[in-house]
Amino acid sequence: MNLLPLMTHESTRDIVAFRHGEAITVHQFLADVAQLRALLFPGRHVLNICRDRYRFMVGLAATMTANKISLLPSTYTRETVSRLVRFAPDLFCLSDDDNDIDLPQLYFPDGLPAAAAIHDLPIPLLPETLPVGYVFTSGSTGSPVPHLKTWGALVGSVRAEAQRLGLLDGRKYAVVGTVPPQHMYGFESTILIVLQCGSALSAPQHFYPADICAELSSLPRPRLLVSTPIHLRALLGMDSPLPAVDLLVSATAPLAQELAREAETRFNAPLQEIYGSTETGQVATRRRAESDEWVLLPDLRLTAKAGRVWASGGHLLQATELGDRLEIISAERFLLHGRTADLVNIAGKRSSLAYLNHQLNAIPGVQDGVFFMPDEDPDGSVKRLIAFAVAPGLDAQSVYAHLRERIDPAFLPRPLQMVDALPRNNTGKLPREALQLLVAAHAHKEENNPGAP
Repeated sequence: MNLLPLMTHESTRDIVAFRHGEAITVHQFLADVAQLRALLFPGRHVLNICRDRYRFMVGLAATMTANKISLLPSTYTRETVSRLVRFAPDLFCLSDDDNDIDLPQLYFPDGLPAAAAIHDLPIPLLPETLPVGYVFTSGSTGSPVPHLKTWGALVGSVRAEAQRLGLLDGRKYAVVGTVPPQHMYGFESTILIVLQCGSALSAPQHFYPADICAELSSLPRPRLLVSTPIHLRALLGMDSPLPAVDLLVSATAPLAQELAREAETRFNAPLQEIYGSTETGQVATRRRAESDEWVLLPDLRLTAKAGRVWASGGHLLQATELGDRLEIISAERFLLHGRTADLVNIAGKRSSLAYLNHQLNAIPGVQDGVFFMPDEDPDGSVKRLIAFAVAPGLDAQSVYAHLRERIDPAFLPRPLQMVDALPRNNTGKLPREALQLLVAAHAHKEENNPGAP
């Protein structure tokens, strides 16, 4: 049986986290893991919703070393939790804050004993076949689907990422994330990357750009910022100088080249964009400021079959179909043309929601926007695209006029609604269920206010 270490730090005196101004050592981390493991409930499945990134990591390690499995959904709605209970009836919740989740609750202890009196804490070795957790698709194209991740596959994925990003050169990065650790991207790039690269994470889960910048400024260099396009846009909206960062990473949605270039300039650091999915983990990277082409991670390969593309090799346990339209350029490079489910066919003309969204968000003054294609009615009646835009200072007519100059008339939305904000989740994505609720709310408003644009 092949065993892989929980973490690759060279000494128990190495720093693994920064929390509230305190540097936490590997020794303290292992002690916290051992003490929390003794408190875990009997059930084998754990819903770890700890917002504090360090506590999440302690909970993950305690769960793994107790041979329990984490469930990592993208949301915690009542319906989602009901599905999880049907999936794993023995599920209990590990939390560090009050919540209304209807599960047995284990609250992370506020005061775990100091590690000084605890000796002989070796770094655990775990079987590569160990089931670590089920991660769930975001639900942006339908109901969330679970995917089991083993320890060997996860280690292979993040080590390939680390090699590509240059994180294996001996330097110890301080890692700040704007994405939650429960999301596949945050899970790999702010938790596992720390464990497998001898780095240290920043524990707080900050929301406001000023707080993120303050956290970055408080940490030693080199610094790695793991973020998303929507969070980067908010950070770049600040008038004050941005703190020095040594590497930027972005994922969850395609990054506009102009935004990538501005981010590199303002942070004075290279920006690497990651392409992947819940099903596959990380697949490729690109330097968005310089190229449209993606470069596969080591040992991965793509195969086109019947109009679909499959990824295999490397950390993947089996060939996995990708839910995107890819144009294979060479054995190592490809272009991304959007989600397969994003294809829109109206009056014999084809486009994609990704393209339409890009055109909407490129309009000066539009801060955020999205196109939505409703489900087909059972009677087969024709459905029209709907769009929502966040654009303070603009009205629907002016945004609509700009769209007429950018897209084919067949894809003009009916209607275009102006909103204060879009219902994005904490990774910046727009679950289809949330958009359906937004559509229903505005349909009701239209019924009571006919003639709105």
